[in-house]
Amino acid sequence: MFNQLTERLSQSFQKIINKGRLTENNIKDTIREVRKALLEADVTLSVIKIFIKNVTEKSIGHEINNSLTPGQEFIKIVKNELIAAMGEKNNTLNFSVEPPAVMLFVGLQGVGKTTTLIKVANWIKNKYKKKILTTSTDVYRAAAIEQLKILSNQAKIDFYSSNIDQTPKDIIYKAIEYAKLKLYEVLLIDTAGRLHIDKIMMNEIHQIQIYSKPIETLLVVDSMMGQDAVNMAKKFNEYLSISGIIITKTDSDARSGVALSMRYITGKPIKFVGTGEKITQLETFHPERIADRILGMNQAISFIKEIEEKVNQSQVQKLTKKFRKKDNFDLNDFLIQLKEMEKMGGVNYFIEKFLKNKFLSNNSLLVEKKNITKKIESIIYSMTMKERICPTIIKGSRKRRIALGSGTKIQDINQLLKNFNDIQRIMKKMKKGGIGNIIRNIKNILPKNF
Repeated sequence: MFNQLTERLSQSFQKIINKGRLTENNIKDTIREVRKALLEADVTLSVIKIFIKNVTEKSIGHEINNSLTPGQEFIKIVKNELIAAMGEKNNTLNFSVEPPAVMLFVGLQGVGKTTTLIKVANWIKNKYKKKILTTSTDVYRAAAIEQLKILSNQAKIDFYSSNIDQTPKDIIYKAIEYAKLKLYEVLLIDTAGRLHIDKIMMNEIHQIQIYSKPIETLLVVDSMMGQDAVNMAKKFNEYLSISGIIITKTDSDARSGVALSMRYITGKPIKFVGTGEKITQLETFHPERIADRILGMNQAISFIKEIEEKVNQSQVQKLTKKFRKKDNFDLNDFLIQLKEMEKMGGVNYFIEKFLKNKFLSNNSLLVEKKNITKKIESIIYSMTMKERICPTIIKGSRKRRIALGSGTKIQDINQLLKNFNDIQRIMKKMKKGGIGNIIRNIKNILPKNF
C-alpha cells in the first residue's frame, strides 16, 4: 500500500539530502516533488496543502542538530508531519464500561466488515483474554449471518444466533441480555453494508447505534476506495458518533491516500489496519511506525536516535567552541572524532549506515579495506604531541619513524597528511563543528587510498 509513495518520496529527497543548509531555495524543488508524490498517492488536497505549508515553514532556516545532516533533519520534519496527519499516538479500544462492552462495526457492503470483526475479536481474545460474543444484525442477507457464525467458530469465539425474520432492534436487545446473563465481557455487533447516500439505511444504522449504546463504533474502510473513502467516512460521521476507523486490504497495491487523509478529515483515529485475509492479519495502527514505513526510514531513524544517545555532546560542544574561536583543527581533535565514531562501531559502521541508505546516492565511498580506524589511530598515536598539533613539521625522518612505529608505509602517512589538510580547510569554513559536520564531509575525512 505504501510502496509507491515510499519510492516517490525517496526520489524527492535526493534533491536535498546532501545540501549543507536548509533554505527556501534548496528545498523548493524537493517540496514540489513531495507535493506530487502525495497527489499521486491520492491524499486529499486539503491535507496536502496543510502538510506542505507546515513542512516548508519548519524547514526554512531550521537549525540542524549537531549530530545530523540537513537532509536527515528534513526527513525528520517530514516524518513528524506525517505523524501529525495520521494522529500522534495509537488509540486502543475502550473497555471502560460495565460489561458487556458493546462494539458496533459499520461501513459499506464489501469492505470486509464481517472478517474485520472476527479479526478484532481474535485480537481482543489474545491480548486481553476477555470473554467475547459476536452477533449479526444483517437481516437482509442470510449468508451474512451464516458467514459470521462460521468465522466465529473458526476463531473459537461464541456466536449469538440471529435470523432474517428478526429486526435489528430485537437482535440487539436479546444479544445484550444474553451477554449479561452469560457474563460476556465484550459483544461485537456486525451490521448490514449500506451506501452512505441511502438515507433510509443511514437512518437505520443511526437507530442501531441508539439501541446498542456501543462504547466503540468502528467504521471499516476499504483502502482501495481512494477519495471516495474519505467522502463516505465524512457522511457516516454525520449520522453516527464514530469512535475509530479500521482500514482493510492494506496488503494490496492501493494508494496510501486513505491512511494519510482519513484522520485529518474525520477527526477520528485509525485504530487498526488489515494486512491480509487471515484472522491473525490485523495490526494496531501506530502513526510513527507507519510514517517510518512510508519514508523507508525504519533503520535510518533508529540510527539517528542511536547517534544522539551515544555521541559525547560535551566533546561536540568543546570542538564547536574551538572552531568558533578560529583555532586550528588538529590531529588531536580528529582523534577525538574517531573515538566518537568508534562508540558507534567505527568509521566503517558510519559509512555503511549512511551510504547504504536509499536516500544517499553516493555509494562509491564504501572503502574496500577494513580496520580503517585502527590504522589511522595507530599512525596518530605514533606521533609526538607537537606533531599532532602541528602536522606541517612532519618531514622525511619523522615520517619514517611514524611509519615504523605504526606498522604502516610512508605512503600511508603522506596520504593521511594530504587528506588532513583538506579537513582543516573544511573546518575553517564551518560555522558549527561536531560529529554531524564530519559525517556530512565523510568523503574528505578518509584517506583516499586507505
